[in-house]
Amino acid sequence: MENFERIIKLENEIEAQLVGSILEERGIPHFIRTFHDTAYDGLIQVVEGWGEVLAPSEYKDTIISIVEDVRQNRDEN
Repeated sequence: MENFERIIKLENEIEAQLVGSILEERGIPHFIRTFHDTAYDGLIQVVEGWGEVLAPSEYKDTIISIVEDVRQNRDEN
C-alpha cells in the first residue's frame, strides 16, 4: 500500500461493500478503510463519514466514477 492514496469517502457500509465488489471484479487494487473506532464509540464516523477508498492514483477517475454510479443508482431506486 505504499502508493495508495485517499480517493473518495464512503457514506455507509452497504456502499462500501458494493464498491468493493465492483473494484474486485474489475481487478482494481484498493483498500477500504472504515473510520469506526471503538475508543470514540463511532464519533469519528459521525464527523468524517463511514470510511474511504484508498488506491493508486492512476485509478482515481475510475473509482470516483464507480462510486458516483453506485450513488446515482441508489438515489433512483
